[in-house]
Parts: sequence; structure tokens; C-alpha cells
Amino acid sequence: MTDTFIALGFAIFIWWFSTGIVILLNRMSRTAIAMSLVISSALALGALAGLAHTAQQTSVMGAYCAFTCALLAWGWNELSFLTGWITGPQKTAILKSTTGWPRFVASFKAVVWHELAILFVGLAIVVITWDAPNQVGTGTYLVLWIMRTSAKLNLFFGVRNLSEEFLPTHLAYLESFFKRRRMNAFFPFAVVLACICLWYLVDFANQATTTPAQVVGSVLVGTILALAIVEHMMLILPIDTTTLWRWAIRKHRIETPAAFEAHVPSVLPAHLDSHDKSLQVN
Repeated sequence: MTDTFIALGFAIFIWWFSTGIVILLNRMSRTAIAMSLVISSALALGALAGLAHTAQQTSVMGAYCAFTCALLAWGWNELSFLTGWITGPQKTAILKSTTGWPRFVASFKAVVWHELAILFVGLAIVVITWDAPNQVGTGTYLVLWIMRTSAKLNLFFGVRNLSEEFLPTHLAYLESFFKRRRMNAFFPFAVVLACICLWYLVDFANQATTTPAQVVGSVLVGTILALAIVEHMMLILPIDTTTLWRWAIRKHRIETPAAFEAHVPSVLPAHLDSHDKSLQVN
């Protein structure tokens, strides 16, 4: 039981803290952003190496390491997007009158390179951990990927809270792809399906044959899934979604140089999140 509570606390803290760090870094100076991209890229490469190293490990520490490595790899996707380095060819807002298929195409073009980056990193993790006993890293990444995609779709279809406060100035045009409404038909389907998956993880962790490392791994992945469900609920509830990260969101957004607003120079790589509230949010 102690291992369960430690894993639960660890997952919640790293989700909250890493999200705030990504938000904070993206609102700093151009030099700080460039450095964070370089450091994040190095951490992401190290994370892939860490996943390869822990793939065959069945210890509790192996589960923690794989989980942390997956978050670092995911963070690369988040920071590279929020800095504007990897987004899509659509970099301007659309008219409010744009609806239907044209709106979907424009929205997808705004994030297509980012989505491809997520895909490539995900495929690399699957290949690295293929048929290995430690699947905590792969499970963590897949949960983040699927739930983030769900959040993006819900923002596209329409929700109460668009969380536009999380968007940096140079990505403000993404707000034009969001729709504000009480709820959409896709939302309950996504939340119910996520809750079913969470129930299976909890059930697996409580089985007598589950090893301590598998319990910890299930708790880590399950906690991230539970937090993603909470984030989904925050999209439709009448609450301030920025409260938890008020320390990272500056009251007045810092304006970045015009040359930097579109994208970071191509010589730089990228980083870490859980709050890619792009076409969207962990």
C-alpha cells in the first residue's frame, strides 16, 4: 500500500510541476526558450536511451524510470509545439464564418507537423520497448497521446472552457479553431471510454498475482489517465482552469520578437507536458 501511495503522489507531482515548467519556459526570453529547446532535445534523446535500458527491467525502480522517461519524451513534443518550432503550415487565424470541412482542414494544418512528431516519437518508443516486460513507458506515452488528442478534438467540437490562457502570444491564432459551447456529443463518449480503461488498470493493480513493479506501473499510468480525465472535466465545468498553474502563467504575456513568433530557428530541436492545449489541452 505504501508503494501505491508513493507512486500516486509522484505521478501527481510530476504532472503538475512539469506542466508548469513548460508553461513558464515558454513565457521567458528568446534566449531562455532557445536554451530550453536544446536542453529538452538532449533530455528526450536521453529518455529514449533510458527506455531502452529499462525495457527489460521488472523492478519498481525500472517502472519509475520508464515512466519518467516517457514524460520527458512527451515533454519534447509539448515544448517544441508551444514555442512554435513544430506546429503546421497554417499560422493564421480563420474567420468565424468558416465551418464544416474547411474548418477541420485548416485546424489540422495548424498542428500537422506537431502530430507527425508525436507519431514518430511514439513509434520509436514502441520499437524500443517491443515485446519487453516493462511497458510502463509505452503505456504512459500512449495515454498522454490518446487523451491529448481527445482534448484537442473536444476543443474543436466545442466546450465551455477553451483554456486559451495557456496559449503563448505567438500561438494566439489557434484560438480561432476552438469553439465555445456547453458540451459536444463526443465528450461523454471520450470520458466514459477513458474511465473504463482506468477501471481495468485499477483492477489489474489489485489482483493477487500482480507483482509490486506491475502495481507501481499501473498506478503511475492510471494516475496520468485519471488526471487526463480531470482535465477533460475542467473543459466543461464552470471553474478557472489556470488556478493550479497560476505561478507559471504571467499576468501579462511577454511579446516575442516578430521573427521568433512564427517558429524557432530550424537549427534548434525541442521538449516536455501535459498541457498542449493546442487544437485542444496533460
